[in-house]
Amino acid sequence: MNAFRFLGDMTHLFSVLVLLLKIYATKTCSGVSRKTQELYLLVFVARYLDLFTDYISLYNSVMKIVFITSSAAIVWYMRRHPQVRRTYDKEQDTFRHSVLVAATFVLALIFNDRFTFREICWAFSIYLEAVAILPQLVLLQRCRNVDNLTGQYVFFLGAYRAFYILNWIYRYFTEGHHSRWIPWIAGLVQTGLYADFFYYYFLSWKNNVKLELPA
Repeated sequence: MNAFRFLGDMTHLFSVLVLLLKIYATKTCSGVSRKTQELYLLVFVARYLDLFTDYISLYNSVMKIVFITSSAAIVWYMRRHPQVRRTYDKEQDTFRHSVLVAATFVLALIFNDRFTFREICWAFSIYLEAVAILPQLVLLQRCRNVDNLTGQYVFFLGAYRAFYILNWIYRYFTEGHHSRWIPWIAGLVQTGLYADFFYYYFLSWKNNVKLELPA
């Protein structure tokens, strides 16, 4: 654990709490991609298969449970809550996320640390997380006007990955050139996907205007 890893965990947690707050308080999921949320739920379930078999620390176990349950709660709200599900814009959220699942699973079968069930699931979760935000970004571009809470959710989600890249760099120089190429490459791809959003988020903050993405 180091400061960059902790900040990454906290910004990731905060992004989820911001989204839950938006949905719970406003009873609307307008501007939120259910497909992205389903992908994140799949990411956490695949990655944390060791939750009940390998104990690392209380902090580690609690964070795993929080991310799985919070993602499941968001998907439940968007699918089952009588008020929230009526605000879901199915016509705009049309990205074929099944293609992302299939492509990243094939990648995991080919590129993994070891050809075992757990390692394939771990690699699959890393690859899938790198592109899971795509349905959300496409939806925001179609909607153009982004409400404050949704914008903050995406911003903190991107910031989490940026902090993790700093964490990997720190560990490389302090832990005997520790490196794992799979999360490094996937993390760089994931951060790159946020670049355009970060640019317009910064402009909206600088000019104190509502966040609006180009079509």
